[in-house]
Amino acid sequence: MTAAPALHSFRVTHRRVLAIAAPMTLAHLTTPLLGVVGTAIIGQLGEAHLLGAVAISAVVFDGIFWLFAFLRMGTVGLTAQALGAGDLIEQRAVLLRALTMAAVLGLAIIVLQKPIAWAAYRLMGASPDVTEAARIYFFVRIWSAPVTFANYAILGWLIGLARMRWALALQVGINAVNMAATAFLVLNLNMSVAGAALGTVIAETAGLIGGGIIVWRAMRGEARLPAAIIFDLPKLTRMIVVNRDIMIRTAALTTVFGFFTAQSARSGDTTLAANAVLSNLVMISAYFLDGFATSAEQICGRAVGGRDRRAFSDGVRLSIGWGLGFSLAVAAVLLAAGGTLIALMTTSPEVRIEAHKFLIYAAAAPLAGVLAYAFDGVYIGATWTRDLRNLMVLTLVLYFAAWAALTPFGNTGLWASFIVFLGVRGLLQLARYPHLLRLTFGTNAATPTVSAVAIAKEAPRR
Repeated sequence: MTAAPALHSFRVTHRRVLAIAAPMTLAHLTTPLLGVVGTAIIGQLGEAHLLGAVAISAVVFDGIFWLFAFLRMGTVGLTAQALGAGDLIEQRAVLLRALTMAAVLGLAIIVLQKPIAWAAYRLMGASPDVTEAARIYFFVRIWSAPVTFANYAILGWLIGLARMRWALALQVGINAVNMAATAFLVLNLNMSVAGAALGTVIAETAGLIGGGIIVWRAMRGEARLPAAIIFDLPKLTRMIVVNRDIMIRTAALTTVFGFFTAQSARSGDTTLAANAVLSNLVMISAYFLDGFATSAEQICGRAVGGRDRRAFSDGVRLSIGWGLGFSLAVAAVLLAAGGTLIALMTTSPEVRIEAHKFLIYAAAAPLAGVLAYAFDGVYIGATWTRDLRNLMVLTLVLYFAAWAALTPFGNTGLWASFIVFLGVRGLLQLARYPHLLRLTFGTNAATPTVSAVAIAKEAPRR
């Protein structure tokens, strides 16, 4: 099989990559700000059990909703491919299918809210006061599920079309309304944790209204399609399979972070707190890499749709190159200013000392994860989701094997196994990449070089 000619070629430049990555990085960075403000608002009530209730509920909802993030990621890849193919009808159909799926899944979550709440808070094992307040929060916020999932779909659609300004505006707008509504309901109307939950419901609903207006304008008022097109069985089945694979991948990733936290807890309160501080630093560094993963999703998806091998290759190379550059910068900042950052996050002398011991691992994490983050974007954009799923499951097995071998080294072994997880995941994706590239573009599709030398040569070009 020889490589097919490009249907719709386009040029991938540094500017194009940054035009996608920068807005998404800014959008990601508003997320921790939202958590800080929400904690501060509830903290004004002066009752520790309320603060604890919101904290554990945030973990519960992050866990539940993150599993459905495929509604964003899968929509990016499929929309970008339709864009690359120049298929306007399919671009609209992808969004309408995703919104239908969001509505069905959101309503299912609402129907199952009682058993979900029972299982989630039983696992948390918090005090009766915290659990009672957390349940109040849960049974209000759970009603945001359908609109939250719909917002995932709309955000993914906008990213797939490279409408990054609108995507950024939507994400920042939701977070801004959330903070304002929560402050008003909690501090002015004295609604306590119910107000914090209702603030999120209001924000997500406002986001859906705003997103609907953006979509209507993008479609120029032509949002209707025949049901036969929207529910085209092969295409609907493909979306379901893509989303299923991404969901399994996300569940495996969640398992790693959950296991890391559980093992930290077994090592004592000081180690748990220190690892939590360092994990926050790792998460912040991941926001920068996520931005370039998003650029890979859009560019590679569009290139697959347009059968443009060169654009695909350039998208892979530049996304990895910029990711490597930012990971080096972040690692340097963490090594140079890690002590100051740790001091800002905790006042406990014991926790500060413990965190300092393992700061090197937090600094190494973005470097170890460069390939994994970039290739996640590549695989999602190209909808190589079966391989993405299989490689993640294999990496999960290898992670547990590494942890078992390194257990005698305590917390050092735990961090080392996490670094192994990040590195091996990217290397496995890189090893599988040439075969998938040939399957997608034909036997003449040369594998883009992703070596340090190639990246350095590419850097000055615009």
